[in-house]
Amino acid sequence: METLSFLLQGFAVALTPEHLMFAALGAMLGTLIGALPGLGPANGVAILIPLAFSLGLSPAASLIMLTSVYAGAMYGGRISSILLNIPGDEPAMMTCLDGYPMAMKGKAAEALAVSAIASFIGSLLATIGLIILAPILARFALHFGAAEYFALFALAFATLGGITGKNPVKTIVAAALGLMIATVGVDISTGNQRYTFNILELYEGIDFIIAIVGLFAVSELLFFIEKHVGEGLAAAKLNKLSLKMKDVFEILPTSLRGSLLGFVSGVLPGAGASLGSFISYTLEKRMVGSKGNFGEGDPRGVAAPEAGNNAAANGALVPMLTLGVPGSGTTAVLLAMLISLNIQPGPMLFTQNAELVWGVIAALLVGNLMLLLLNIPMIGVFVKLLSIPPKYLMPVVTLVAAVGIYSISNSALDLYFMVGFGLMGYVLRKLDVPLVPVILGMLLGPEMELNLRHALTISDGDWTALFSSGLSIAIWVVALAGLLLPYIIGPILRRRMENARARMEIQEEAD
Repeated sequence: METLSFLLQGFAVALTPEHLMFAALGAMLGTLIGALPGLGPANGVAILIPLAFSLGLSPAASLIMLTSVYAGAMYGGRISSILLNIPGDEPAMMTCLDGYPMAMKGKAAEALAVSAIASFIGSLLATIGLIILAPILARFALHFGAAEYFALFALAFATLGGITGKNPVKTIVAAALGLMIATVGVDISTGNQRYTFNILELYEGIDFIIAIVGLFAVSELLFFIEKHVGEGLAAAKLNKLSLKMKDVFEILPTSLRGSLLGFVSGVLPGAGASLGSFISYTLEKRMVGSKGNFGEGDPRGVAAPEAGNNAAANGALVPMLTLGVPGSGTTAVLLAMLISLNIQPGPMLFTQNAELVWGVIAALLVGNLMLLLLNIPMIGVFVKLLSIPPKYLMPVVTLVAAVGIYSISNSALDLYFMVGFGLMGYVLRKLDVPLVPVILGMLLGPEMELNLRHALTISDGDWTALFSSGLSIAIWVVALAGLLLPYIIGPILRRRMENARARMEIQEEAD
């Protein structure tokens, strides 16, 4: 009953005219960004964070808009997958396998409608799971001490690459780089300057919002310049929608199964939307067996991965809100937004900022309904946007990012830092070094250092205090498993995902 009471308070926040407007705006912008190949939800949220600051939005309005962008980008990723056979991001890759064949058979509108309905079901069920699970996990986390929190942060870094991560060593290098950047500034405990080089602006450290925008948005612009992509993409022809209720009921069991698998994948550290999408598709294919025509345009082959990746996206919010540990790249960006608003995620968030967090959760429910109502009738608009040449879109994206960053502090130095992080992000991406661990190192580094010092101070410098409780030992065991699983299970899953991608490319060439 207490949870229901908090949720009703959240709806009172989410249903104000101002917050409804920003939820609708975020859903629209997120869908547009998700539809553009290569950007994805993490880039979308990173690009629009400066916009939230420049508009002077309240913390509730900012978070509602950005979580709506997140949800919209997960929806939008399916558009280019189905119409162009180009995934908007990695989780949308599995949607190509049956979505594009449906489009080639003249059923593009049906494929888009099926994916919208499955995405809605996945997001809805995952949000319900978030409502049920998050308060329980938050109460449990109240028992954490400094040693347990340090182990938890170590777990976050251990599972950064995910089970399907290609190179755990590069992930560790990226995380170490982020931790090094986090040490810049004045040491709170001793008052000593660290790596400030007597530059006054560095005394308070490097703003991770600047780093996020540079690493994601500016590096994306540099990649665009390198590719010289000047023209829009030719999409499959959009037919008149003729989806029947019978078709919706046929994909309902598939969507429910995919939602459950996706939510579990999102909550588990190191799994994520890519794994949720892949497992949902492969399990559904095995369950249907010879009765289906997966890979040839089966609607269930569209519903399963879409329900899985959208449920995983919302599931990743559970550890981010309750423990302060992001479950995905996009939730890492949202975590940065929370911290920049002086809101500390963790178990106390549900008591100290109950109105805010429940308002955001309620806005997720409202935003998902908005997305369903907007996406099906407005799909023609989003399809036309795919034909806009990127040479017109990318400068606008960069301009929004630059204006937003400058508006935060009115300092030209921040713009130089943004460009510098953009160059660094470009080089790291060329070397196949992931960017999310860099951000996570900057975000979690200060808290990790603080908890380590606290634990050692209490124990008078005894390092065994970090392993003194059963809870901390359990977390360390999971962290160790997170380090080893990419070497054991990772190659098998990556090989299967590569085989699926290869079949998709062969099918594209045959068409």
